[in-house]
Amino acid sequence: MSAIVAENLTRTFDDFTAVDHVSFTVEEGELFGLLGPNGAGKTTTVNLLATLLKPTAGRAMVAGHDVVGERDAVRRAIGIVFQEPALDGKLTGRENLHFHGLMYGFKGADLRRRADEVLDLVGLNDWAEKRAETYSGGMKRRLEIARGLMHRPRVMYLDEPTLGLDTQTRRGIWDYIRELKKTGGTTFILTTHYMEEADILCDRILIMDRGRVAALDTPARLKDVLGGDVVILDVDGRPEALAEAAKKHEWVRAASVGGSALSLTVEKGETRIPELFTIARELGISITSVSLRKPSLEDVFLHFTGTTLRDAEASAGDRLKAAMMSHYGRRR
Repeated sequence: MSAIVAENLTRTFDDFTAVDHVSFTVEEGELFGLLGPNGAGKTTTVNLLATLLKPTAGRAMVAGHDVVGERDAVRRAIGIVFQEPALDGKLTGRENLHFHGLMYGFKGADLRRRADEVLDLVGLNDWAEKRAETYSGGMKRRLEIARGLMHRPRVMYLDEPTLGLDTQTRRGIWDYIRELKKTGGTTFILTTHYMEEADILCDRILIMDRGRVAALDTPARLKDVLGGDVVILDVDGRPEALAEAAKKHEWVRAASVGGSALSLTVEKGETRIPELFTIARELGISITSVSLRKPSLEDVFLHFTGTTLRDAEASAGDRLKAAMMSHYGRRR
């Protein structure tokens, strides 16, 4: 049985559509990624699947339960690590876990035993009796993951679990998530706008853009779609003209422009760079820098959406924020 089934899931705020007819399934035990810029619809999708929002249209099943008609059953089956910290800093790590466990019916020896299990799972045994406010950022995230696992959820939502953490701490969280997946029994849904994070952790990735599904597959297959190396050219004027001229050659698979930069997917990229210089020279265009690399998920995002994640990030969050402020402002 699939852990999650979403069918034409839709959520609007007045005239703004945050999630637009999104459909996908997640298999049991899978680590499934929702990738995209802030405002692309990732967190809204998670909120719908967690019963924190009601769909405007469509339906979703989580652990065999309908997110609208069986909200309580869904909530018993899921765990959540939110973007924003939700710990009580005045309580110790163990007390935070005990409080959560009590809400799910754990008592006495069972409560203490389960708290010990999850503390051991995230490596916080030595800090169990210290107040959460004394924890580092990475330790707080690990404690939040432990809390989300206290009631043995069938589905665990990790909403931007490494947001705001430094690189070293972020990689440490990745290690813990990978270890948690190995223990089995839990399906993980990871939302992130870090390309590398999704690439390393996820079995499959759904790329979202403007509330819609842009692509869905394994990281390797998504990158294989591009079918070549990526050549990045910075040019002094008219990158669009160079893109159009380059696309006339059969060895150019794709071309996209972002600012003064031209991104080309080409066969045998290292042998084509001199030819690209020749094409530019014939057009009177100066190439100021060039780089060559293998395809990344950033290139995949550019291929399917026509924009870089950074450019999408700059506008999508503002659109969603404005729509939600308008929606909830009117309701008051």
